[in-house]
Amino acid sequence: MEQHKQQTLVTPLVTFATSSPGESPFTPKAHLVRYWNKAVQNDAEKPSFLLSKASSLSVVDSAAFAELAAQNALSTRLQDFCSSANLLCFPDVGQSLENHDGDTNFTAYSTKNFTNYGTARWPGVDSFKNYSVDDTSQVDSFRRYSRDSVNHTDNFNSYGPEANLVDQSFNSYATGAVAGTGEFKNYADYVNVPNLRFNSYSDDSTERAHAFTAYSEYANAGDQSFTSYSKHGNGAPNEFTGYGTDANSVGFGFTGYSEAVNGADDKFNNYGNNQNNPQNKFKSYGDSSNAAVETFNSYRDSANVGDDSFQSYAKNSDGEKVNFANYGKSFEVGSDKFTGYDYAKNESITFKGYTKLSGSLVKRRVEPGKFFRESMLKKGIVMPMPDIQDKMPKRSFLPQFISSKLPFATSKIYELKRIFQAPDNSTMEKIMLDALRECERAPSAGETKRCVASAEDMIDFATSVLGANFVVRTTDNVNGSSHDVLIGSVKGINSGNVTKSVSCHQSLFPSLLYYCHSVPKVRVYEADLLDPISKAKINHGVAICHLDTSAWSPTHGAFVALGSGPGRIEVCHWIFQNDMTWAVAD
Repeated sequence: MEQHKQQTLVTPLVTFATSSPGESPFTPKAHLVRYWNKAVQNDAEKPSFLLSKASSLSVVDSAAFAELAAQNALSTRLQDFCSSANLLCFPDVGQSLENHDGDTNFTAYSTKNFTNYGTARWPGVDSFKNYSVDDTSQVDSFRRYSRDSVNHTDNFNSYGPEANLVDQSFNSYATGAVAGTGEFKNYADYVNVPNLRFNSYSDDSTERAHAFTAYSEYANAGDQSFTSYSKHGNGAPNEFTGYGTDANSVGFGFTGYSEAVNGADDKFNNYGNNQNNPQNKFKSYGDSSNAAVETFNSYRDSANVGDDSFQSYAKNSDGEKVNFANYGKSFEVGSDKFTGYDYAKNESITFKGYTKLSGSLVKRRVEPGKFFRESMLKKGIVMPMPDIQDKMPKRSFLPQFISSKLPFATSKIYELKRIFQAPDNSTMEKIMLDALRECERAPSAGETKRCVASAEDMIDFATSVLGANFVVRTTDNVNGSSHDVLIGSVKGINSGNVTKSVSCHQSLFPSLLYYCHSVPKVRVYEADLLDPISKAKINHGVAICHLDTSAWSPTHGAFVALGSGPGRIEVCHWIFQNDMTWAVAD
């Protein structure tokens, strides 16, 4: 009987794996199907959304890249490897030593090295409009761009909006330039993990104005650095308007900004408003400046937590006027440090309306519907649905026989950087380090966790926690995202009782990587989601409710949104697109 049951399971699986005419049974996907069949002891429907994430490598490529991985030589064919295996790798942007004489319009352009571009240019206009729109893994280098130019205007309008993993470097941009303007308007808006560097930007320039309008709004994570920006500038006004508004956990660093400038006029208007956990550092800002004016208007209004550091700000300056108006009206207390800031010597420093707010307004910082109470999961309830769309770049798992050969540890980051050709302090290095550190983090109380780089590893972890009789679920689609939905029929998994489960969430990494964990005392639900007006079914959602929140931080977004605190309420959330939860089969 057991033998007969096993045969009935094998037959449809082999059919699924070889459904395409001529497809080999030895592909990574076919191997995964057989692995599933061996590990899972029930006849539940096979999870097509999981099988679709299997490696796209052919049989020949699988063997070739496995051999290279064993020899620690994947870097010799990195671009082929990334393309064939559907990985996230930054393109190789070759150097360009061209000098462009005429005005240029770069519309719908992407991934380029602009080295020495615009050097010693006379009056004219270069326009980067709709540059790198909707790109993934965008790498641009503007080295020595517009250096020593005279009265030349550069426009970066709608540059890199809605891109994913942006790495842009403006080194020695406009150094020694005379007059002209550099305008960054709607630059890198809605970008995920931006890494933007302005090194020696506009140093030694004369009367050259720079405007950053709506720069990096709604960005997520990432780091932005302005090193030696406008150093030794003469009468060069810089304006940051709407910079980083509504950004999430973005680090901004201004090192040596406006150092030793003469008669500068810098304005930070609505800088960092509504940010979540911003990290702003102004180091040696305005040191030894002469008759400069620095204005921070509505700086970091309504920001949530975060840290601001002003080290050696305006040190040894002469006649500098600094105005902090409505600075730091935060929902939640952050930290502000003014180290080496010469208050006594400089009498032209004002902190107007410098306060920190608290209260119900903080709820605005958490997206409606991201967290909810278990009582909301009832037929007939209308509730907001958060944006559950997967914002990460599309990638595939590596086959287990390749992923197991990669040096997956922070102690081996240099080997990993060599494989993926990630320079020091690059976006790719940060991506890999962040993922590795999260994977190596000690589990929280009662948590069992593991990062998995292959579908086989994920199945192994689920089996180790749940046994061999389980079902994996995810929300069907993204319909209803960011809108109200009407709850239809609701089903509690395992009759709505407390159950064991494993939840897996994507992590950013070159290959598809999941952070899987199991926490105690949860209930899992399925619910039909309906359009509130037409009552038509638009989605089938999966939700998990955490009954024990006693170990959660008091500042967790769930308590911000729902009130209360650790251990006092249960907290539920939907399973987002491409995430999944595993539970013992009913």
